[in-house]
Amino acid sequence: MVALDMETTGLDERRHAIVSVGVVPFTLNRIKLAERHYWVVKPSRPLAEESIAYHHITHSEIAEAPDFEVILDELLAQLAGRLVVVHFRNIERPFLNAAVKARRGEGLLFPMIDTMSLEARLHRQTLWARFRRWLGRPPVSIRLNASRERYGLPAYQGHHALVDALATAELLQAQIANHYRPETPLKDIWC
Repeated sequence: MVALDMETTGLDERRHAIVSVGVVPFTLNRIKLAERHYWVVKPSRPLAEESIAYHHITHSEIAEAPDFEVILDELLAQLAGRLVVVHFRNIERPFLNAAVKARRGEGLLFPMIDTMSLEARLHRQTLWARFRRWLGRPPVSIRLNASRERYGLPAYQGHHALVDALATAELLQAQIANHYRPETPLKDIWC
């Protein structure tokens, strides 16, 4: 498997662009930090002050950064033959697809495991969660740090693509250890 995270200039892949990518290969038993990769790339659209405050990647950092095209082959090599794991596929999937389509003329879609979706199944889609909403109680947070906290995982500074990829890999390991068996069919957990 490989955990993937991206930081972007905003949340809409049609109006915003990728500014950094982090990947961390792992198994259910081991995280392969020596094989990690992190890239800062020059977005095809200008950085907004709001996005700088969010991910802390500045104009000076992207000034000399390569276009996404320059890292694309290496990124695809890191993903090839591995199951991609993300936290919130509705960011990573459309942004990656749009970036590849803009540079190669065709999109890139494949199944992935979404640790946020796994948390939603446990904490947002159960009968108890629906009852809590009916009572007017706020839903349980399924954001990355809140999800990690439930498993006793350490808090990391968020919104850095490499750190969030590592955090996602650790979260999936904890989710599988607590709620699934290692031999659980992939169809039961991918999206």
